[in-house]
Amino acid sequence: MDSVWIEKITAEAGATAQPAATGPLAGRRFAVKDNIDVAGVPTTAACPAFSHVPAQSATVIERLLQAGALVAGKTNMDQFACGLNGSRSPYGTPANSFDARLVPGGSSSGSAVAVARGEVDFALGTDTAGSGRVPAAMNNLVGLKPTRGLISNRGVVPACRSIDCVSIFTTTVAEAVDVLMAAAAHDPLDPGSRALRLDPAFFPPVFRFGVPRTEDLEFFGDDASREAFAQACARLQRLGGTLVAIDFRPFAQAAAMLYEDAFVAERYAGIRDFFDAHADSQPEVFDPVVRAIIASGRRFSAADWCQATDRLGLLRQRCDAALASVDVLVLPTTPTLISVEAMRAEPVEMNRRLGHYTNFVNLLDYAALAVPACLRADGLPFGISFIGPAASDLRLADIGQRFHHDTGLSAGATGKPLAPARDIVRPAGSTVTLAVVGAHLSGMPLNGQLRERGARLLRTARTAPEYRLFALEGTVPPKPGLLRVAPEQGHAIALEIWEMPVEHYGSFVALIGAPLGIGTLRLEDGATVQGFLCEALDTTTSPDISAFGGWRHFIAARKT
Repeated sequence: MDSVWIEKITAEAGATAQPAATGPLAGRRFAVKDNIDVAGVPTTAACPAFSHVPAQSATVIERLLQAGALVAGKTNMDQFACGLNGSRSPYGTPANSFDARLVPGGSSSGSAVAVARGEVDFALGTDTAGSGRVPAAMNNLVGLKPTRGLISNRGVVPACRSIDCVSIFTTTVAEAVDVLMAAAAHDPLDPGSRALRLDPAFFPPVFRFGVPRTEDLEFFGDDASREAFAQACARLQRLGGTLVAIDFRPFAQAAAMLYEDAFVAERYAGIRDFFDAHADSQPEVFDPVVRAIIASGRRFSAADWCQATDRLGLLRQRCDAALASVDVLVLPTTPTLISVEAMRAEPVEMNRRLGHYTNFVNLLDYAALAVPACLRADGLPFGISFIGPAASDLRLADIGQRFHHDTGLSAGATGKPLAPARDIVRPAGSTVTLAVVGAHLSGMPLNGQLRERGARLLRTARTAPEYRLFALEGTVPPKPGLLRVAPEQGHAIALEIWEMPVEHYGSFVALIGAPLGIGTLRLEDGATVQGFLCEALDTTTSPDISAFGGWRHFIAARKT
């Protein structure tokens, strides 16, 4: 069997769970990391002695099947998800899709390589320390690491249960969001599941992105990756970003706690019964590095855990403050690439390097999105990660897609062009559409009231020819009033249509003073939309400017 796959599923001898005939993911085939249960298929976690056949699929699998997706098989991984490199498996090391001399990234190694080679449409991994992001970076893929608890972990072999996340590998950001929206839901049978409402705000066109200070950047001597990150930052600046250097030290200190403090006890707790039954009497069933990592969790007490939680809480205060000072944190996903030979020679140190910029994210309850940035001067892939607070997944997708499609890179290792960029899906009912005709238009004095509420411009349009526009007297800043009249007396008036998160809509409407208000506008194409209207009485003494066709044309004419 190819070292990418532990078990492929055919139509004749497949899982007992079958996909729905229709759904948002109908026809899409996906790979499953072999620590996630698929009914009727062995779950090994890359440890044959641990193998068992679940009668029920993991919640995430059930939801994807309901959405119409088809399981293609179970993929190889670092044993018990202990590693970021992909070389700690008795089933072999999946070949990096760009250079077989390099580790493929782990622990979700097989899932990433299967997508990069074009064998499946998407794949599931898991991410505790970076296992859904590091393999993405090393195989020119998108790796979406959702907010903790957004996707259920029921039916997933735990690594560190309190911070584990099911992750998603795709070739484009939009497809990753499609999978996320199908997979995410509160699960009352999962102790870590959360009834989260994703922030539906749109990433601003002009933004501030945080990067580590020069003295905090670490590439372990890899000048090609250093230059690639500098190029990525320059690209973000061309896309509207302002670079802000932040103190990365508290993030690095939090990252170190994942393996060097009491939190490693969760790795032992996750498979305690199996480990205690085999670690001493049958040590050969474990990868030796994995066995040492899990065994190290035995030495910590409950008091150690409490003290570590307090230390992490203080670091979180500092990290949250730094994150709040920018719109997004941008980091290299990995600081360097590691060869299989180097990993075997120094397995702990080389693995630590791969997690330098990823280990803190789940501990601090952040969302993250890894996207390809370029092929380095040596032709090997380099990626960056966008990191934001919990529930910012869709905002990160906005900027991640904007960046990824600007690179001109191909899909994975296939050489095929990326599927076209498209609007990032929002939860139904999470946004409201609003038409503006005056001071809230792009570039006008009150447009900031829209943007500061996370709104985005959808398109320009015109009203049906049954409105008149008036320049209201005494308004500051100057504003027009739109009044509906009889069709034979009206004009078509230019407007912009914006989309705003519904939770911010109330505060926006509260800013609107008489004689303006919000009502229903009829558009030129017959559609209707909420938008600004004016009370008729206040238009009787105001100049009629309908002939200009819109407020922007009137302002331009007045200036000249």
